[in-house]
Amino acid sequence: MAGKGTVKPHAGFNANNDAEVLLKTMKGLGTDEAAILQLLTARSNEQRQQIKAAYKTLHGKDLVNDLKSELGGKFETLIVALMTPPILYDVTCLRDAIKGAGTDEKVLIEILASRPANEINQIKSAYKKEHDKDLEEAVTGDTGGHFQRMLVILLQASRQQDIQEGLIQSDAQALFAAGEKKYGTDESQFITILGNRSAAHLRKVFEEYRKLSGFEIEESIQRETSGSLREILLAVVKCARSVSAYFAECLYNSMKGAGTDDQTLMRVMVTRSEVDMKDIRADFRRMFATSLHKTIQADTSGDYRKTLLLLCGGDDA
Repeated sequence: MAGKGTVKPHAGFNANNDAEVLLKTMKGLGTDEAAILQLLTARSNEQRQQIKAAYKTLHGKDLVNDLKSELGGKFETLIVALMTPPILYDVTCLRDAIKGAGTDEKVLIEILASRPANEINQIKSAYKKEHDKDLEEAVTGDTGGHFQRMLVILLQASRQQDIQEGLIQSDAQALFAAGEKKYGTDESQFITILGNRSAAHLRKVFEEYRKLSGFEIEESIQRETSGSLREILLAVVKCARSVSAYFAECLYNSMKGAGTDDQTLMRVMVTRSEVDMKDIRADFRRMFATSLHKTIQADTSGDYRKTLLLLCGGDDA
């Protein structure tokens, strides 16, 4: 995936120097927020972890705690997110989505539908280590029905890797028979096929499905299902087609209309900045006829905006 991220490791990196710079930015009267955001967005997450370690070694203090005491609001939340190792950040987001009254299903859907199998497995072990509970248990304790079954399948992280030529036709027929063709929908067919086949295989199934039914699979899911199940099936289909286009749409939805969904905006900008932000920007431009950069600029303000724009990494006007 080289080169798809906007945040890259800094070439002349020196963790001790960076730790000193950060200490100085927080010393004395007022904090130099601009210096903090400039430095941290110009380092990879791995380098930020080294800065954190150097800061503790040199000063006997926790860098994240110091940053929290100096910063505030959304800017603070964003900087703390950037200082968290990626897998641990996903764990925190999932944990926050599950605990408390009501579940933030959007977060469960976004993370579990988009992460590759190796990351899902790392998330599961980190969750267990952090919270002494199985992620699957936590998820099933908080969800139900077909939605829960789809989450459980995604948590197994055992999606097939290749295209199974012999199954393309029969998968498409099974989906057609389970939805458009019958009165009432057989959701379990959708769950099993969409949850277990590889992305490349699913793309071929979707083509075949369109020939059979005259509909895109997304249209059928919209019509045949509802609520959280509909949302998770659509997310899985969109990620099978293109993960970066899926995230471009998540970002667009987080900023359109009145009020910004800052949680989603931050989560996507932070988690994709080193992965595929350039692709997301290109998809955003293509799908919404404006640039991600312009949209962030119009929808945010202050140091929070500056940090997001640096993570965005450029304007595709």
